Amino acid sequence: MSVELVQIDRQGVCVIALKGRLDSANVGEVEKGLSRLFAGPGEKAVVDMERLDYISSAGLRLMLMLAKRAQHTGGRFMLSSLAPSVREVFEISGFLKILDTKPNTDAALDSIG
Repeated sequence: MSVELVQIDRQGVCVIALKGRLDSANVGEVEKGLSRLFAGPGEKAVVDMERLDYISSAGLRLMLMLAKRAQHTGGRFMLSSLAPSVREVFEISGFLKILDTKPNTDAALDSIG
């Protein structure tokens, strides 16, 4: 199974919805699709993971890279709606302590505003 990526603009924030599996086989195409994020200063993005079934270490690395890029450019990056299995991977890896997460996209948009 592959990953699907849909980007929409909500309230001036880029919301990226991921669906499927994010792993080493497809992380490159997702990274390429998100390459324009944080190209300018102060940009904001939320990654909605409600329909993401699986994330590998390569996917975790991509999320960390995006968070660092946002920080470097004065932007904001947040994860939302982590599916239970994906949330467990973030928790075990310690990434919940270093990445901003919200229970749903609306909460993320309110917080990132």
